Amino acid sequence: MPSLRTALLQSSGRPGAVAENLKALDEAAARGAAAGARLLVAPELFLTGYAIGDAVPELAEPADGPGPRSVAEIAVRHGLAVLFGYPERDGDQVFNASQLVGPDGTRLADYRKTHLFGCFEQEWFTPGEQTVVQAELDGVRIGLLICYDVEFPENVRAHALAGTDLLLVPTAQMHPYQFVAESVIPVRAFENQMYVAYVNRTGPEGEFEFVGLSCLAGPDGTVRTRAGRGEELVVGEVDVELLAASRAANPYLHDRRPGLYGSLA
Repeated sequence: MPSLRTALLQSSGRPGAVAENLKALDEAAARGAAAGARLLVAPELFLTGYAIGDAVPELAEPADGPGPRSVAEIAVRHGLAVLFGYPERDGDQVFNASQLVGPDGTRLADYRKTHLFGCFEQEWFTPGEQTVVQAELDGVRIGLLICYDVEFPENVRAHALAGTDLLLVPTAQMHPYQFVAESVIPVRAFENQMYVAYVNRTGPEGEFEFVGLSCLAGPDGTVRTRAGRGEELVVGEVDVELLAASRAANPYLHDRRPGLYGSLA
């Protein structure tokens, strides 16, 4: 089975300017497609920016709104799937959300962040209630989380037990928590026997300083590709044969004793 070449867009775009961010996403999709990528992953809340304060309600839109429809057009134009973050409006509620659009423009999956980080997110967003959201792309089972979600081991283990091969984690990882990108993500990939694509914002934005360091970590705990601290597009391979061999050699999921873990819930 062929690998799934994945492009990681490390960028903060232009906070508050959806049209500019769509343009940046279009340019990144063109570059990713030229590099042979079948999937492009953008950071948390990429369409609007993260530090947009009380503009969240104004910029939020439904899952089938004009912003997501524009992303679908980008996916079709360049022939690759796109995962992007945005504030999703559903009635009176707004969610910190991500959406995966297929190369044909079909919406493959919607995910709402379940664990909200800090006062800003808790003030403006409603937490999601569905931990495991998945889709299929080129024979690879893709799962979705957002930023802080991946720091809870239970979330990633739930994906492992559901058969996720590649976990996409758009993020807004800020100083001084860069150890998450550097250390936690490769460990999550290893202990759960999956690939994890962790895609960050970069540079100053409002009161935050985003650290970059986006990466694609493999099931053997090694980082397959890593961005630096600035704006960057990096490409890595999700090798399905390596994943199968790693799972066969690593007994973590087989050797679990769930009967002992009841108190954790």
